Amino acid sequence: MRTLLFGHERSAQHYSHADISPYFWVNGRSPQEETYLALARDEFANYVLEAAGLVERPLRLTLADLRAMPKQTQITKHCCIQGWSGVAEWGGVSMRHIVRLCRPLPSARYIVFYAFDNKSTSEAHAQGPGYFYGTIRLELAEDPQTMLAYEMNGQSLPIDHGAPLRLRVETQLGFTMVKYIRAIEFVEHYADIGQGQGGWREDYQHFSQEAGI
Repeated sequence: MRTLLFGHERSAQHYSHADISPYFWVNGRSPQEETYLALARDEFANYVLEAAGLVERPLRLTLADLRAMPKQTQITKHCCIQGWSGVAEWGGVSMRHIVRLCRPLPSARYIVFYAFDNKSTSEAHAQGPGYFYGTIRLELAEDPQTMLAYEMNGQSLPIDHGAPLRLRVETQLGFTMVKYIRAIEFVEHYADIGQGQGGWREDYQHFSQEAGI
């Protein structure tokens, strides 16, 4: 249906360094779990990203491993569902590259991004418990501007903006771009994850899975 409606056109952003916002708004608070705080104290030297699920080749990647991969940079506009926007330069690894390394099985249709952010330990618990997560379709991971970012504006990704690793999906609204990523999983469906709606905000705040811009 998406192909019938929109064909094969892709949205691409191309901003210059002069367009970078002097202030980039921060949404939410960073994780307060000791596991995350210990990693942060060591500047994430012991961080390991696990990529597993319906793949031929599960991965365990340190930040050094990710930095050794082909680097992608892009200057793009972040559009928040709350009505604000900001332009920043992001540096990291393309999701297309990660997908190629993992070699998803034919049954894989979605990628789930699990965060360190435990909502059960914050004021957000009133809106819903559990760890934050988000889901994108596998084809979104193939977009040239979908990436795992470990840098922002030429510096290591700040904690407020999702260190050590955050998702960038520039064809989608900002709430889909999971921060504080601890693991990713390739799945056939997300009905048995969380409340089954495809993301923490979808589960507890009734956001839509359709978030294209």
